[in-house]
Amino acid sequence: MSADTLPNTAGDEIRPRRATTSDSRVTVALDVVVPVYNEQTDLEPAVRRLHDYLSTRVPLTFRITIADNASIDETAAIADRLADEMPAVRAVHLADNGRGRALKLVWTESDAAVLAYMDVDLSTDLAALLPLVAPLISGHSDVAIGTRLHRGSRVVRGTKREFISRCYNLLLRGTLAARFSDAQCGFKAIRADVARELLPLVQDTGWFFDTELLILAERSGLRIHEVPVDWIDDPDSRVNIVQTAKDDLKGVARLGRALASGALPLAEIRRQLGRAPLDPEPPGVPVGMTRQVVRFAAVGVVSTLAYLVLFIVLRPMAGAQIANFLALAVTAVANTTANRRLTFGVRGRKDVVRHQFQGFGVFLLGLAITSGSLVVLHGMTPGPSNLVEITVLVIANLFATVVRFVLLRGWVFRRRTAIP
Repeated sequence: MSADTLPNTAGDEIRPRRATTSDSRVTVALDVVVPVYNEQTDLEPAVRRLHDYLSTRVPLTFRITIADNASIDETAAIADRLADEMPAVRAVHLADNGRGRALKLVWTESDAAVLAYMDVDLSTDLAALLPLVAPLISGHSDVAIGTRLHRGSRVVRGTKREFISRCYNLLLRGTLAARFSDAQCGFKAIRADVARELLPLVQDTGWFFDTELLILAERSGLRIHEVPVDWIDDPDSRVNIVQTAKDDLKGVARLGRALASGALPLAEIRRQLGRAPLDPEPPGVPVGMTRQVVRFAAVGVVSTLAYLVLFIVLRPMAGAQIANFLALAVTAVANTTANRRLTFGVRGRKDVVRHQFQGFGVFLLGLAITSGSLVVLHGMTPGPSNLVEITVLVIANLFATVVRFVLLRGWVFRRRTAIP
């Protein structure tokens, strides 16, 4: 093996480009990784600011690792220069790009006790760094994340990004039963012993890496510590939102299949790390996605039949529109009540009024989706055939049903946990 390559199990190579101190390995408490791709403008001021902060405000031995993801500008040269100048800075260069790939490779071969990463734009206020890593150093928690979605956070960003972020995290709660509040904030840390168990299971090499790691940690019974952060959006962000959204949806589907099939050895990881589930479900509550989907579908079938019966009974007395509204309103209340108890296992009277209001709001959203699909259809194709209308309604209803299930599972009936 040559002196300038380090092997890894992923088939890529990590190539340190420092001639002297870059290859020295000193055990430190904290290794902060800064993944970069074509960041020649922001890299040097960010690393200097981070180095100054760690040197003066954080009472831990540290290393800053610049993980260059195959940049094609001057990023690599700047990283090497910073590493030569500051002994606590290390420059690592990867042959392929991908934030997840960089973090997995660098974290896997790091000798630090706690592994962290942050985005090079330093959108997150560094004052949150010590609260982030302190519970990991003490052994209280296993993973720590910054969250922009807690009421104690102070966030400056555009409406579009805020909406996308909240929808994405809602999707995770509805599909993968995630309990953490913010999957994609670029400010996270993990204990090295935990990383050694989880990283081999993480398949994503891009932006879904964070989400996959957190879901695996949560399903392994590990404690995830959340830190509300001050966060200012970087207007020069290089993230391709559309492509990232597509990749994330694929990742959610892939991870969901793996969890449903039991292909991941999460129980073994729980035993090895000595962690039990933090908040076990009470007996009788249907927590599995498959069981919830089946019960949700059964409730939906019964609700549809009840709606048809009510509509037929009320139609001669009240007219089509009023009969339709009354039948839908009654079945919406009954549907929410049935899903509350049978699908999501919520018992008692606590929050029942809130659940009904939220459930009716979800119902109205589904109604808007189906009605809107007809409006769009008639706007594009005047006088469509009955077959075309039915086809569009079927597709719209399928989409509305998925949206309804996600919102009921991830918003209306999700279990709320307080963030300290």
